[in-house]
Amino acid sequence: MPLSKPAIQPVAPSRYPELLAVWEASVRATHNFLSEADIAALKPLILERYFAAVDLRCAVAEDGRVLGFVGMAKGKIEMLFIAPEHRGRGIGTLLARHAIERHGVTKVDVNEQNPQALGFYHSLGFRTVGRSATDGQGRPFPLLHLELGQA
Repeated sequence: MPLSKPAIQPVAPSRYPELLAVWEASVRATHNFLSEADIAALKPLILERYFAAVDLRCAVAEDGRVLGFVGMAKGKIEMLFIAPEHRGRGIGTLLARHAIERHGVTKVDVNEQNPQALGFYHSLGFRTVGRSATDGQGRPFPLLHLELGQA
């Protein structure tokens, strides 16, 4: 069933638990390289530190449900997660374009083990410009560094 175009709204801290639920469901659907221990270790960091460190916007359905969210800082998408039942419906594209057009985002890092995310960002015009062997916490999850419009 098609949804009407979701509204994009700033996120108040009172909505962090709802965003965390979207984050966890999305990670479980797309990040099969993460273990239960990895997810459990990340959850409090996401809730208590990472959400507050970025400019958050969420896509909200007419009934008020959060369908997905984007977190941005210093011209970079730091997080973009969509509720699994709403993937493939244009919500990620809507949020990414909002980040690019309204907030001047030109960069994003993608887990190398997440080819769907890599394809998504490539479809928006991002190009791979580098690689790190570990993620931001120093764990062995390689990151690909992408920039908008770079070859």
